[in-house]
Amino acid sequence: MHLQEYPLASPPVQERAWLDSASPAGGPADDIHDFAEEHSAEDPELAALAALGFSKPLLATLAERARRNGTSIESELLHSGQVDEAAYYGAVARFLRLPFIETIDPASIADIPALDTQLQRPNQIRISHRHRAPQVAVVPEAVRLADFGAALSAMPLLGRDLVITTPSAIRRAVWQAGAGRRVRDTVNRLFDRFPAFSARIVLIGNQGFHAGIGLAALISALIVAPLAALLLLHVLLSLVYFASLLLRLAALTQQRFGTVMPPAFRLQHGPLPCYTVMVALYREAAVAEQLIASLRRLDWPHSLLDIKLVCEADDRETIAALKTLSAGGHFEIVEVPPSEPRTKPKALTYALGAARGEFLAIYDAEDRPHPQQLREAYQRFRASPRELACLQAPLIVTNGQDSWISALFSLEYAALFRGLLPMLANAGMPLPLGGTSNHFRTEALHAAGGWDPFNVTEDADLGLRLYRLGYRSGVIGRQTLEDAPTTMRVWMGQRSRWFKGWLQTWLVLMRDPRRLIREMGLAAFCISQLTIGGMLVSSLLHPLIIVFMALGAYSMLAAPADDIPASVLSLFVIDTINVFGSYLVFLGLGLGPMIGHERRLIGWRWTGVSLYWLMTSAAAWRAVLELRSRPFFWNKTPHHPSGKRA
Repeated sequence: MHLQEYPLASPPVQERAWLDSASPAGGPADDIHDFAEEHSAEDPELAALAALGFSKPLLATLAERARRNGTSIESELLHSGQVDEAAYYGAVARFLRLPFIETIDPASIADIPALDTQLQRPNQIRISHRHRAPQVAVVPEAVRLADFGAALSAMPLLGRDLVITTPSAIRRAVWQAGAGRRVRDTVNRLFDRFPAFSARIVLIGNQGFHAGIGLAALISALIVAPLAALLLLHVLLSLVYFASLLLRLAALTQQRFGTVMPPAFRLQHGPLPCYTVMVALYREAAVAEQLIASLRRLDWPHSLLDIKLVCEADDRETIAALKTLSAGGHFEIVEVPPSEPRTKPKALTYALGAARGEFLAIYDAEDRPHPQQLREAYQRFRASPRELACLQAPLIVTNGQDSWISALFSLEYAALFRGLLPMLANAGMPLPLGGTSNHFRTEALHAAGGWDPFNVTEDADLGLRLYRLGYRSGVIGRQTLEDAPTTMRVWMGQRSRWFKGWLQTWLVLMRDPRRLIREMGLAAFCISQLTIGGMLVSSLLHPLIIVFMALGAYSMLAAPADDIPASVLSLFVIDTINVFGSYLVFLGLGLGPMIGHERRLIGWRWTGVSLYWLMTSAAAWRAVLELRSRPFFWNKTPHHPSGKRA
């Protein structure tokens, strides 16, 4: 059940005072033992917390919450917002008569790979000092506090080199101590483990050779037989464009006459696993408050939420904005050391090793996910085979009224997330994922190598890589709200980055087509060619198809009706279907799943669809040029709080 359904009163004044008081007169083990005997307490955790001064009513409330969530009473206490972490462990230290340290100098920590286990379960760490003996900083658990106290009483020398600290202090020290090693591993991990899947090398040797041969052959054909070469090129491009159109037409048909979106799960309550939520932020101070408010609304026990706000370490403005919000114990700010490439997937992969959740969700800074989205994803995972590694939630644009660009963007998102992707998921085909609201089985994400730091459209790449490795992806119904770009400059920067990443993804796929067919199967191979390659061809050559159509119309108007060659007429018909069919299917897929309110926001702005497609083509050509000069450059999309667009 949702955490907010269990109101927790603040501890009485005497309990708060106890946290700051000195330890009791007796030994710690005796105090806990005496309390347990006096009150016949069977639970050592309850006895320990009672000995620390927490009242029976408070502990009863926490115990009931822990029973429902499958957690510990101590965890519920620390995530309740009623007790400061440092104050709690300071009281534990006084009770055990051990020193307490709130911060740990990262320079005193020896960095070894095994150190990273303390990011997931921080319980102890060795601290080295220059001029005195090393110490071990420990985080005692309440359930073992009596045993710990008994050991200290029986062996006084045991506590000589022990200090008490907090989980947050250990994590902060470990993050900093291992930062250099960790960022190097992040950049190289996928390339070292699965070099064929990494976009680090834009064009491998045999691809460059075949591209050169193909370009030379095309130029030669255009010189020797220009008309025949242009006709053949026209036919091939029109057929590819038409095949991509048929795929979207199939999605429109299923959307109109079949069941596209999955049926909603009846949400059940009971013990839940830990769920990690990761958000990569860069220059996002403006939306920090909105983001925290949105994440706080997630319907998941705080004691089982592991929210990581992943920031670039030199983005001090965003980090400062997040720190001032005092989000809670289930939030953690992860600072990624500055290094190339400066991309979102690198930041996410850097934080992946610290994910404590069995499942993991990705959101963007401006997202407002449905509060019950995590619960729906979890129940879908639980009801599905282990091969289901990822679930994509639909993204819905809420500012379609702001400009004609955001209106067309809204249609595009509706067509993709509520039309094409559900159809592909229902057919068991590979999904080019969206960049946010992805839910993963964490073990599958690790098995796939995480995100590719060098691919600037990491979502599509990861979706296809999971499929190649034998995993499958699906969709869920509870949405995420976000705002679309409203200006040409912002839209063009974002879209050119997307196209550059899709080009990277397609080049990675086509390094060994025969291997790709073996891994995917012929049907999935063809679908991936249409969803990635076909989309690229359609976007790049849309203006050329319009030119072909115009030339065909001119040729037919200039010639007598009975003298029009069948080939010219056929190509004109195909070009006309490609152009106008693309517009109609785009509008049908986009408007079909929208509710009345969304359509009213768009109004008549849908009439700009032809210009929108020409803009898309310009972005695609910009991406081709940028892939040559700046393949890993991440064109940052600025965000603003909802309703306050620039």
